[in-house]
Amino acid sequence: MNRLNNVGGFYFYTMKYRQLTKEQFESLHQEFAHFLASQKIDEKEWKQIKKEKPEVAEEEMNVFSDVVWDDVLLKTQYLEHFSKQSINLFKCDENEIHRIFVKVNTDINLLEQEGYQWLLSHSNDSAVDYFTGTKKYTSERNPEIFDLIEKGSSISKGELFEYFNRLVS
Repeated sequence: MNRLNNVGGFYFYTMKYRQLTKEQFESLHQEFAHFLASQKIDEKEWKQIKKEKPEVAEEEMNVFSDVVWDDVLLKTQYLEHFSKQSINLFKCDENEIHRIFVKVNTDINLLEQEGYQWLLSHSNDSAVDYFTGTKKYTSERNPEIFDLIEKGSSISKGELFEYFNRLVS
């Protein structure tokens, strides 16, 4: 999909996700340098662009951010979202997303190690409810996964999803 929009004869890049944070850019310094090199921009020219054409620098950073996010999201298979009394677990397949919702109906705080350990050792307790569901992606896979991350989900290896999936299957 073309992400360039023509506005009054000028082309502007429309981001698909969001720009990486300063910390993320710093940790991907080498990759960003390679990206700029692929655009035929060396370090000296990059410094000049940042100084004289900050809007062009922003656009390059936006394009790079989208490339990184697409790569990360493409590899993402599982997400987790914890709150005090519930956990949302997601398995992100190619065409659909599976969800296991775990709700604790007692005064346990799953955000603390003690509460989390209680859940793992009492997963068959009557105070624990499970809900499952599967849905096809409404639009594109990656933006939907990104939206869950922006809402607080974390990428995981899926051990917790698979553990609870065995319990509810």
